[in-house]
Amino acid sequence: MVERALHPVCRIHVDELGDEIGVWQHAVGARPNRAFGYCTDDVARALEVDLLHSRVLGWGAVEASAWRSVTFLAAAFNARQGRFRNFRSAGGEWLEEIGSEDCHARALLSLGMAMADAPDPRLAGDAARLFRNALPAAQGLTGLRPVAAVLLACDAALRGGADGEAPAAFRPLAARLAGAFKDPASDWPWPESIVTYENALLPRALIAAGGRLGDESMLQTGCEVLDWLTAAQTTDSGTLSLVGNERWWRRGESPARFDQQPIDAASLLLASETALSATGTPRYRNVAEMAYGWFLGDNDMSVSVAIPATGSCHDGLTPGGVNLNQGAESTLMWLTALEHMRRLRAASRPSEVAVSGPTSSVPQVST
Repeated sequence: MVERALHPVCRIHVDELGDEIGVWQHAVGARPNRAFGYCTDDVARALEVDLLHSRVLGWGAVEASAWRSVTFLAAAFNARQGRFRNFRSAGGEWLEEIGSEDCHARALLSLGMAMADAPDPRLAGDAARLFRNALPAAQGLTGLRPVAAVLLACDAALRGGADGEAPAAFRPLAARLAGAFKDPASDWPWPESIVTYENALLPRALIAAGGRLGDESMLQTGCEVLDWLTAAQTTDSGTLSLVGNERWWRRGESPARFDQQPIDAASLLLASETALSATGTPRYRNVAEMAYGWFLGDNDMSVSVAIPATGSCHDGLTPGGVNLNQGAESTLMWLTALEHMRRLRAASRPSEVAVSGPTSSVPQVST
């Protein structure tokens, strides 16, 4: 497998997507589309990217952005309901009392990561307090993806030294997710009749939970499901062909080929990284490389979905090429994938991986 280049950190586009409140959800081309305002999902992802970038650029380069995101999440939390709101207008007004389950879980995941990885004790402390207040409602979440995200949130929080609610919540959430996977050896090991979005999040959480709990069965199930997902999305030439969102992949049918989304490539990369860490099996490194390559042209259309020179990413891969819009989710998924690949390669051969790069003022690509 030919490894695609690692590009220096570039925050040009993510900075242009932000203002004093948060990051704008959508864009028309590269220009923020303020008509759709903000969402907690993307602000949480932005916080995760800031934490990743702090390892490369130093905390000072991302401190203001990270604090902006934590402030947004604190405002998003509806204490009366114990849940996060999601959508916020351009004027700063909240458009709902309770956001989606995905939103609640995504916010918790970013807070758990801040507890574990933020070098600023004040920010980590604020994140921990918000995490503790929001975690009880997570027990009532029913969707498998939210349950998986909360499991990963608790795993991160435990890595950051959390006690109390996080360890108490971890085991029952892990049992609930594992219970949804009945027979990973069957021809359809997926726990639902349709495979949709951010699919690798589920086996990633199972693998992480199995590793933390010392549960070999849970770990094996997660790896087997990840292997199944990978095989179903690998072409004969060894490139990644993601399940498209046109009609997804229903049991008994062939997967939709388009539109393919960056979140699914990043999700597969993260799950493979988790599996590699848990098992040491070399094939997971190859899967991570394949997912990273998808962003840079190793895909069905042989076009680059990411734009490393500005740190942005197109909103999807269509039959005609890329979706020209460069919204927050897609851009943040590219930035996430890049930093995890940088970390993965550095762990295996540190002398070959440069980790320094520009912040935001001048477009840069590696040579």
